[in-house]
Amino acid sequence: MSLAVIALNQILVMFLIMILGFLCYKIKIINHETNKKLSDFLLLIVNPLLIFNSYQREFNKELLNGLAVSFILAFISHFIAIAAAWLFVRGKDKQDIPLERFSCIYSNCGFMGIPLINSLYGSEGVFYLTAYMTVFNLLIWTHGVILMTGHRNPKAMLKTLVSPTFIGIIAGLLLFLLNIRIPQVLYRSMDYVASMNTPLAMIIAGVTMAQSDLKKVFLKWRIYLVIFVKQLAIPVLLTLLYYKLPINNTILTTAILAAGCPVAATGMLFALRYNKNHLYASELYAVSTMAAIVTIPVIMLVAGLLIR
Repeated sequence: MSLAVIALNQILVMFLIMILGFLCYKIKIINHETNKKLSDFLLLIVNPLLIFNSYQREFNKELLNGLAVSFILAFISHFIAIAAAWLFVRGKDKQDIPLERFSCIYSNCGFMGIPLINSLYGSEGVFYLTAYMTVFNLLIWTHGVILMTGHRNPKAMLKTLVSPTFIGIIAGLLLFLLNIRIPQVLYRSMDYVASMNTPLAMIIAGVTMAQSDLKKVFLKWRIYLVIFVKQLAIPVLLTLLYYKLPINNTILTTAILAAGCPVAATGMLFALRYNKNHLYASELYAVSTMAAIVTIPVIMLVAGLLIR
């Protein structure tokens, strides 16, 4: 079965769970505040545990080299995305341009990327994805904050270093390098919680979409510009740049797929925090998440044809 078909099947599964979240909001089982608490639980507990557990494997130099390559590809991918956003996203509305560029650059690599890559490549894929997520966290709290505010914020950078996700990455990497395995009872307990990632993430996404006025949203053409740049142009360009490299296919495809995930949910949080158009940010997030049903299988089709 091709990567595109596998990705499509997984996206459809995730979309059905998103519909469940959508319905839960409409029939008032979950409200805005509950969704925020679920989101906090996912970001602060579930994701870090999943990342930490992905490092619980036997140390070998091949994995370490693969992780180093993943870091390099992650930096390259982000810098290309920054250049593409600057080149293609232009206009007179200075209020929304930073938000649109931010949306083109930073992907939902944890929220959407982890469950998707986990379904395609298992814990090995998540292991390599942590490199992309580390670079994402470093850049989003430096370049991302500067982009949204127009000035530097040293305190935000410090916050990155004490976030649960970053702690999970550092702790997991340290134990991997020292070849230390945690007790099986503890690992299994953490793994049960980590397995909540996919359904919980998709329910939260569905509730978020239910709060948008989708009829009006679909008429905003600049949203489609952002989606085209973010979810098609950039990942296809990266595929063309990477496919001839003598690198493990799992590493290459993980890097490309991470970059091609929908708009980062962090955009909504930053829009609220830095007085940008948070309603527009939620619209970008909602439509790009739905568009992933089409764009991710297309990306995987291109990657599957070129990466052998």
